[in-house]
Formats: sequence, structure tokens, C-alpha cells
Amino acid sequence: MGIDRRNFMKALGITGITLAVGNSFGTPSKNKDESEIEFRGMLYDSTRCIGCRACERVCAKNHNLPEPKDELKAGVLRKTSELQRTVINNYTTSKGEVSVKKQCMHCNEPACAAACLTQAMYKTKEGPVIWRGDKCMGCRYCMVSCPFDIPKFEYHSPNPKIQKCDLCYDRVIKGQIPACAEACGDALTFGTRRELISEARKRIAENPKDYIDQIYGEDVAGGTGFLYLAPVSFKELGIDTNLQNSSYPALSKGFLYSVPSVFVLLPPLLLGIHEATKNKQPKEEENE
Repeated sequence: MGIDRRNFMKALGITGITLAVGNSFGTPSKNKDESEIEFRGMLYDSTRCIGCRACERVCAKNHNLPEPKDELKAGVLRKTSELQRTVINNYTTSKGEVSVKKQCMHCNEPACAAACLTQAMYKTKEGPVIWRGDKCMGCRYCMVSCPFDIPKFEYHSPNPKIQKCDLCYDRVIKGQIPACAEACGDALTFGTRRELISEARKRIAENPKDYIDQIYGEDVAGGTGFLYLAPVSFKELGIDTNLQNSSYPALSKGFLYSVPSVFVLLPPLLLGIHEATKNKQPKEEENE
């Protein structure tokens, strides 16, 4: 199959410009009207979670996924998958049994978006990190780069997608809250990241015996949009406490100024091939 030179060079040029202006994290450049927009996110308070799993069921319903059937048992750890964007697990801790929700963390500077060659994985100006199927070339670098092991690939589908929580972005842009937060009685709070951190600190200050003095996600991995409060150490709840505080994309900044140009040009080269072949396919199918 031939490659349309015009489409190839166009995509190559556009991607080269994108690299030059430093749009590393898949985030849109802000104009004057957007400068005051704050990232939205969610605060999850594990002291208020009763493990009802309403969040799991409504998430599945809203994203056309199978209803979760597996049982919730302490000591049996369930992971997010291509069939389930969020899971609840029960942990036996020093303060009794505690339920914990797991989903995409919606990082401020997401490693998955930084690793994506085509900006299919994208940090929106509203806060949610979303996957755009029309831009994906199937490299799955997002899966490898995520420090929280969240993006999942539909290996058994004839038309595979990357599945992950998108914080119900379609609802957020309409002024609604994510489906899981709407279905949850008390454990999930949706708002701007600034509001959520303020609320978390208020709860800790007012009830110091109920919480450890820490907000998971405030600083870890450069800060996340999904934040945790807990009555015990996060390590007891199966949450990775060994991650760095600086963002993971920041690790590559020095590297990009020292590598041979062939490595810098490789991503736009791959994108050019992807775009050219994608645009060429419909024409060839019509000819056939």
C-alpha cells in the first residue's frame, strides 16, 4: 500500500511544530478566556465509604460495560480492567475493615498523555484525562507509562479500545457531575481541585482522630485530580506510597535536550505514517 506523501508531510510538519512549542503533556494551550478555568476532580473519603459498589454499577451502565458480578471480599484484590473502569476493594486494617475505590487518578501532568505519540490520551482543560479513539494508533505506550497501572487494552475485541475512567467527561462539559459521584451517598465529592483540597484539610482538622494527616494525590506524581482521605496509612490500603512527588513527564525534560535528533523525530515520523495510511485507506477501499 502506498503512502500519500502530502498527508505524510503535513502530519510530520504539524507534529514537529507541536514538539517545538512544548505541548508535552497532551494539554491544550490556554487562551485568555480559559486562563481562569481550574481542573475539576474528585475527593474520595474512605472513612465514609460503605462498600455498596453503587459507583461500580452506575459506571458500567453509563459506559456500556458489563455489570460487575464478582464478589467483594476482604483480602481479595480486584483490579480495573477493560470491562471495569473502577473497583472497590475491602482491606483489613489496624482500624478495622476499610473500603477503597480505585480508578484513574487524572494526573495534573499525566505520564500517559506525555507518552502518547498522537495525543489520543489527552489532558482536558477541565481536568479529566480522556482517550480519543480517532487519534489512537494502538501503540499502548500509555499503559506502560502510567505509574498507577490504569489504562487497559481490549485485547479480545475486533475493534479494541483503551478503557479507563474519563471522569464522565461528557457529563462534566455539560455542567453535570460524574455518574459515580451522583450515585454515591457521601464518600465522593466533585469540584475544583482547590476546593477539594480545602475540604479535605477541613475534615482532617475537625476530626483528627478519624483521619491520618495526609491527602493522597495532593503532591504525588506532580499532583492528581482524584484525591484520597483515609483513617489509616495509605500503605495499609494497598495504595502505592513509593511514587515520587514530581511528575513523571518531568523526568524526560533533560533527556529531550541531549538525545540525537533521530529519536526526537521518531514520534512525528510514526504519526506521519499513521495519518497518511489512515487517510489513504478509505480511497483504496473505494477503488476496490
